[in-house]
Amino acid sequence: MIQKKILVIISLFLTCFILAQNQEKNNTTGSEDEIIIRNINQTDSLTRTMLRSPLKASLYSAILPGLGQLYNRKYIKAPIVLGVIGAGIGFIKYYNNRYNKYHKAYLAELSGQRHQFSDVAGISPKVLANAQDSERRNRDYAIVLTSLAYLLNIVDATVDAHLSIFDKDKDLAVRPVIMENADTWFNNQKVGLSLCLSF
Repeated sequence: MIQKKILVIISLFLTCFILAQNQEKNNTTGSEDEIIIRNINQTDSLTRTMLRSPLKASLYSAILPGLGQLYNRKYIKAPIVLGVIGAGIGFIKYYNNRYNKYHKAYLAELSGQRHQFSDVAGISPKVLANAQDSERRNRDYAIVLTSLAYLLNIVDATVDAHLSIFDKDKDLAVRPVIMENADTWFNNQKVGLSLCLSF
């Protein structure tokens, strides 16, 4: 009889002990889940503030070169992109005007009419044809290079928007340094870059 009571007490004690362990494990798992959920929510809000839409960036850059860079907060790139494409358009217009001028003179020379180069010695249809071909080639090169710069502007804005999710690590930095060489009898200083990692 006493053995049965002891056995019942031990089994109750073991049952309570096992239930307490399970409850403690469940509580720990719940807190870990809460921590994980809290971290995910913090990451999502951080991602939302840092994330840029690649589609918007590419559309902005397609509408006006440099606007996608402004959208990505790359304020130094925007005027550079706009300046390069603007200069390309200027070269296209310049060479196109020169081509039109030589082309009109070439047609006038063939028909025997006067043109703006009539008084220049040594002007012949062959000279005017070579000049117009040269200006047309320069214009075509300017069109190709400007188109390439325009496409690179869109690609740059899209890639920057894709990479906007990555946080810049403040603990990792590249800084300029002045290195001194103490082995020489005069102060020999050199400029370099140092990679700093803070813990």
